[in-house]
Amino acid sequence: MCERILLNQVAIVTGGARGIGRAICETLADAGASIVVTDINIDQANETAQAITKQFDVETLSLQVNVADISQVEKMTKNVLDKFGKINILINNAGITRDTFLIRMSAEDFKAVLDVNLTGTFNCTKEVSKIMIKQRAGKIVNISSTVGIQGNIGQVNYSASKAGVIGLTKSAARELAKRGINVNAVAPGFIETEMTAKLTDEIKKEYLARIPLERYGKPEDIAGVVKFLVSPEANYITGQVFVVDGGMAM
Repeated sequence: MCERILLNQVAIVTGGARGIGRAICETLADAGASIVVTDINIDQANETAQAITKQFDVETLSLQVNVADISQVEKMTKNVLDKFGKINILINNAGITRDTFLIRMSAEDFKAVLDVNLTGTFNCTKEVSKIMIKQRAGKIVNISSTVGIQGNIGQVNYSASKAGVIGLTKSAARELAKRGINVNAVAPGFIETEMTAKLTDEIKKEYLARIPLERYGKPEDIAGVVKFLVSPEANYITGQVFVVDGGMAM
């Protein structure tokens, strides 16, 4: 176990059941935080929450939440307050892809990705920040992507959503700073998850050739930066985008 720098903190992690989200849940739990695992898949959320409680001896809560639905986000916030009485940390990690070339992309697939990745981040930030404003303290970290900075072939919808997350982060940081709330973003590069596992070997080799550190990232690489940003050491950092990509976008 690491130093319990987040003891008595309550952290919500959207899309927290697997991949980067689960790594963030585990890392924050190891630092002493109580963890709220939200996910569209409640079975996976339950499994992750139970495993975290057993391994790190912290309180957990698992909730089924579609972040694109504001009513579900409102209910999530109420459930967390009913159990813990406060919300100190929000990690907006939930995201989906619907990749295809621009000219083949349906309006439905474009909207679906924007609804979860960008509107979902807006919904959660809006509702949780109401609580943090009353507390006059809080840390929000939004998971963007290097694709939101550079763009990527076949990901017009995903790129647009993640670029939007960066703009939302900077505007929210300006609005909420006077209330003692820090808002930052992390932009992962190629991270080994179920999402990237679906790519062909040829595409994976192409990505690897562009990474100066000559390896793919791991979910723990993102979780470590998130942990820093929600820790007391980052109290004077807000409105920033931390690129974690092995130098790919350099």
